[in-house]
Amino acid sequence: MAAHEASTASSPEPDILNVVPVAEFPRLRALAWHDDLLYASRGYSLLRALIKTNADAVEWQPVARYLPAWWRNLSVSSRLSFRLFRDGFHALATLDSGHIVAAVPGAILTLAPGESEFRESHRVVRGTRPLHISVTPGGHVFWGEYFDNPNRDEVHIYISTDNGSRWEVAYTFPRGAVRHVHNIVYDEWGDCLWVLTGDNGSECRILRVSCDFRNMDVVLSGHQQARAVALVPAPEGLYFSSDTPLESNRVYRLDRGGTLNELASLSSSSIYGCRAGGGIFFSTMVEPSSANPDPNVRLYGGCDGLQWRSLMQWRKDLWPMSLFQYGNALLPDGRNTTDLLAVTTVAVERDDLRTSIWRVLPAVML
Repeated sequence: MAAHEASTASSPEPDILNVVPVAEFPRLRALAWHDDLLYASRGYSLLRALIKTNADAVEWQPVARYLPAWWRNLSVSSRLSFRLFRDGFHALATLDSGHIVAAVPGAILTLAPGESEFRESHRVVRGTRPLHISVTPGGHVFWGEYFDNPNRDEVHIYISTDNGSRWEVAYTFPRGAVRHVHNIVYDEWGDCLWVLTGDNGSECRILRVSCDFRNMDVVLSGHQQARAVALVPAPEGLYFSSDTPLESNRVYRLDRGGTLNELASLSSSSIYGCRAGGGIFFSTMVEPSSANPDPNVRLYGGCDGLQWRSLMQWRKDLWPMSLFQYGNALLPDGRNTTDLLAVTTVAVERDDLRTSIWRVLPAVML
């Protein structure tokens, strides 16, 4: 794994998380976990791997494909054009029914059990795609509109109650309320949804919402530290990272009693988080600003909400980020019951568009 630098503690400390490399896969993007199944894409083909206990190898099997517009068959063939046109799958969620719902540029897709080709179930007319797709145990699927929205038009959250076949509006933020929806996360311990919005002033909100959208409470709002995309529920509370170029970024824990604790400082904006093994992880992206000048993508991890550190880093490559994407480390959604961590790096030196798999070791003396 010489393509990046793995950080180490300056002196031995107890109860610090550690990870070790297992495998690497070029041109593969990790998308979502379904217990011990990891779904990933290569271009517009969906693959999955069954992750066995203590696995030292990961074997991929084809699941299905999507047939995009003809010209995307050309743009997807090159790493730079893939990045330029934001090709491929961008979000994916699996249902207990066996259905799969995914987002690609301009469309929401649905795959029924036994089928091998995705069908388009909704055209995305504002923006190109949502950042995430969320599923509740009852099989309801949600996603929120994510588009530039300079005029602060109304913003919709969509729901499907038939495994992604049809979509209707579950909730609408009125004009001027928010810029867009960053994420919708199901919380199994609270049996609720957490809706994250941005980007400025009162538009930055973390909302607790009932699964039927009849009740909505503002938990945090009004400042840049409430501007979040990544949120990870856990039995003791919610872990989330801030996503702002205007201030230094941090990791927080909001406990079940409503107490907010700052856990760690981050080197830059963060839009991906996940649980794996006994740890919780957040990545940063290279979004240079006076408050966040770090030229490296970093992965941070913690095991008890207290001991956090930067586990690894990748340097942003030389291609302009306005065209060829910010440097980032993408972490898959879904519930992961294994001890493996999947990380997809984009727009970084030597590890561009590459998925690496790591084993999360128990917290011990390093």
